[in-house]
Amino acid sequence: MSMNKLLVALGTALMLLAVPASAQVKTPGPPPVAGAKPVTIERITVHSPAIEGNLEGESPDRAVLVVLPPSYRANPTRRFPVVYALHGYSIGAEQWIGEIHVPQTIEGAFAKGAREMIVVIPDSKTAHNGSFYSSSVTVGDFETFVARDLVGYVDGHYRTIADRRSRGLAGHSMGGYGTARIGMKHPETFGALYMMSPCCLSTRALGTPDAATETAIRALRSPADSATLSWGQRAQLATAAAWSPNPKAPPLYLDLPVKDGMAQPDVLARWAANAPLAMLDQYVGNLRRYAAIGIDVGDRDGLKDDAGKLHAALDSYGIANSFEVYPGGHT
Repeated sequence: MSMNKLLVALGTALMLLAVPASAQVKTPGPPPVAGAKPVTIERITVHSPAIEGNLEGESPDRAVLVVLPPSYRANPTRRFPVVYALHGYSIGAEQWIGEIHVPQTIEGAFAKGAREMIVVIPDSKTAHNGSFYSSSVTVGDFETFVARDLVGYVDGHYRTIADRRSRGLAGHSMGGYGTARIGMKHPETFGALYMMSPCCLSTRALGTPDAATETAIRALRSPADSATLSWGQRAQLATAAAWSPNPKAPPLYLDLPVKDGMAQPDVLARWAANAPLAMLDQYVGNLRRYAAIGIDVGDRDGLKDDAGKLHAALDSYGIANSFEVYPGGHT
């Protein structure tokens, strides 16, 4: 399968998987498609050496969903391309596929002509609700988990086409960020990228320091205690655990962008170093290796401007990419 066809196929199969990153949702199932054949979902556990020994206590044994196409069992000699799909912040893999009716959506896409593939959805939810698919001694190296450990396991246990030209990486919101981040660094592993409403693309300005948030966070005695915080406070913790880890700062092992009510420019600089729009210039050669790159975002999504900037940055280097703004919000 060519990468252009793979990109179209993964976009068709996954375009309805985007969900609000801040909440669980209930949506109606997609209408039945005549002739759709059932996919098989296997629930497996993949051990990741890259996540071992993290300071936050995240398990290196990660739950993974593997969606096998209808022909996988029927044709035991056939091999398939693979799309790795990354979920967003505050929602795990099981929630994602349940809320957006993944089996029916993918079955319908195949019935409408999308080329059959294996879809792999790793669970990257953490104590603070999300790994940001980054590399950190605090939360673990989820970047390498996806790019090396997970791909290696799937290639070793399923009938894949074990070649970068037959692997796609896709994701929504935090998963779109992960797709950008991992994609920039690992063109040896993946051949196509598809980013849906990607978050966290640009460097962040702190704004007015929030003393209440700082007080609430510093009162925590363990990562698990963050469950008592608001969504926004937990998101700040997840960001700090991923991008400003500190092995000498128990019990959370991270540096916050505010200390004693004052902004910490050094911490914000570390966060900025993880923003794809700031990273892109370093990885132009890697990005040129992709046969297909896609970005989409809703016209009412607060992430629209940054998604447009990513598209423009790729265009400025002559890196072919597709960019779609559709009617809607962060869905």
